[in-house]
Amino acid sequence: MTRPVARVLTLLEFLQSGGVRSVPELADRLGVDERTVRRYVGHLIDLGVPVESVRGRYGGYRLTSGYRMPPLMLSDDEALAVLLGLVAGQRAGLMTATGTASETAAAKVRRVLPERLGRRLDAVLESLAFTAPPGRSAAPDSDVLLSVADAVRHHRPVSIRYTAADGRRSERTLHPYGLVAHSGRWYVTGADPAIGEDRTFRLDRITGAAILPGSFEPPAALDPAERVLSGLATAPYRHEVLLRVRGTAEQIRTRLPAGIALVRELPPSGGTGPETESWSRVELRVDRLDWLPAVLASLDRPFVIERPEELRGLVEEFAARLADSARRRPLPG
Repeated sequence: MTRPVARVLTLLEFLQSGGVRSVPELADRLGVDERTVRRYVGHLIDLGVPVESVRGRYGGYRLTSGYRMPPLMLSDDEALAVLLGLVAGQRAGLMTATGTASETAAAKVRRVLPERLGRRLDAVLESLAFTAPPGRSAAPDSDVLLSVADAVRHHRPVSIRYTAADGRRSERTLHPYGLVAHSGRWYVTGADPAIGEDRTFRLDRITGAAILPGSFEPPAALDPAERVLSGLATAPYRHEVLLRVRGTAEQIRTRLPAGIALVRELPPSGGTGPETESWSRVELRVDRLDWLPAVLASLDRPFVIERPEELRGLVEEFAARLADSARRRPLPG
């Protein structure tokens, strides 16, 4: 490939990265003068690439919005990043309802790569092992995801059709604050103006979303991820568990992360000695209690069960089984 041709393709790569690129910037990046940049732009236009000239103080060149430019030109690092990103998204369950989209996209990327690079990337993917099974969560509809994301970005209300876990269907208006990916599922959190409360919805349970006229102002210092985790931790379940654990919130969350439990550090009681160390109040809402004794034991910290009483019996039974196992001696020989 001759140097001018390589520079024209490099210019195209810069323009494909988006935004307006000034002539001085392009000249500096390409190592040519500004007159040569304009000549290279002319070459692209002759090839049918829709390059626009933008006038004004911040003017320069850009590609027409929505233009898709084949072929794909990726460096080794870029190609590896794209393919690993597709694999990781599929394993995490964070794909859209078009179940084969990640596979077909990966196949297209692989097909246009040079043979040498393709073989090397195949070696990475074939030798890669995962410690967790692939995500099997229900995926959201692509149109729903894109519509809600657009409403979040532009602070626009959105109408959604929602099916709750118990099968009840409803249609409501939402002021969406943000999208959150958590444990293989997509969530949207926002305000429901009809009831004046913040709500969190699973995207895969939304069957239709339409952006409405108007706009809203989201709360200041908003953290959508924290809102989703708090909502999951306080959702109604069969058992409400309340504990006091000696330790800081950071120490407790190593075994009871956000989304499972709400942890609030209690004010110090004063004095000295181990009994005056930091204590935290821990709240959980769970469908089953049988897994909690092992988790509490793994914390290796003093705790007090405030409710339910049933958990106290399960912990005592678990402790008895551990003590019985510790007393057993190995068989001779």
